[in-house]
Amino acid sequence: MRRAAGLCVVVGVALLFTGCGGSSPARTGGGVPAVNTTVGAKTASWVDEPVSFPAGGLTVYATFRHLVGVAGDVPAAVLIAGSGPTDRNGNSRLESGPVNTLATLADWLSADGVASLRYDKLGAGRTGLGAYAADVDSIGIAPYEQEALAALRFVAAQAGINDQRLAVIGHSEGALFALLLANAQEKTAPKIHAVGLLEPLSLRYLDVITRQVDASVAAQLKAGQLTNPLAARVDQTLADVVTQLRDTGSVPAKLPYGLANVLNPSTARFLYQADQHDPAALAATLPTHIPVLVTCSNADVQVSCAEVEHLVAGLTKAHADTDFVTLTGVDHVLKVDPTGSAANYTAAFPFSPQLRAALRLFVDQNL
Repeated sequence: MRRAAGLCVVVGVALLFTGCGGSSPARTGGGVPAVNTTVGAKTASWVDEPVSFPAGGLTVYATFRHLVGVAGDVPAAVLIAGSGPTDRNGNSRLESGPVNTLATLADWLSADGVASLRYDKLGAGRTGLGAYAADVDSIGIAPYEQEALAALRFVAAQAGINDQRLAVIGHSEGALFALLLANAQEKTAPKIHAVGLLEPLSLRYLDVITRQVDASVAAQLKAGQLTNPLAARVDQTLADVVTQLRDTGSVPAKLPYGLANVLNPSTARFLYQADQHDPAALAATLPTHIPVLVTCSNADVQVSCAEVEHLVAGLTKAHADTDFVTLTGVDHVLKVDPTGSAANYTAAFPFSPQLRAALRLFVDQNL
């Protein structure tokens, strides 16, 4: 909850954007032992190797989970984090502790024989803001697209990786960039063989923000925390700002009612550009029969199954081979928590066994 002018506005931790410097690809060698797996008759070791690569004027820092001690090529996946300053492991400095969503996905994938690359995106972890630190208002979606593409190129070029079996898996807002990457027409981009969209951003960005704020206002109105006239002013202010942002790409500074936590000059350029993409429209242009894993959960308070069904309708138009999994009692960060409360994202709850089984089956059938 974020307070301003007497109004509590619920801001989605993993969905709503918080605004947030190159060199040649680098590998430090070695790596931290992760897990073991069986390849043929041999037991091989997986290591987490720190790596870096250039993207859009930045040096992006990442972890490459790969096999050592065995010959042969394995599939690989690029993992793309959700919004805000979310790092390679799925953790954010805005949270009270670790969440580890992406680190867990990397563990699951390597246990199933799939290498992975997870990275600190712009504004997060060691990558930081780089040259954008002096002008955060200029951050649009291009740097995030460039990071995802550079990550895919990096992993495709590594020894021991089967570049004909590449996947991209996006969580929350990361699903938007997974879709953009899968739709990339650039001839030098490695071909993506499979896509994962986990609790994905499924509507236009400003529509998602509007729905979240409307839900917060309705809940506070029901609880007697707001009067009807104040709730109406909040709704109208939000509608006016969304219209202005879509028309001009700008928003007023210091919006009232807590709206400035999300809609402000430092986020305007990103939101204006991201909002121009309807995830369902992007999904509709994916290659025919591309395997896609999509999830929603009845306990996700940030992405509803109704929203995800809008995205799935686009996949249907593309004739994608879609595996749509409806999770039960799983929160937005993929942990078992029937309340879905954002306050519990850092709690030591188990990650969803239902999702684990679905991902294993998807990998087995498609990678």
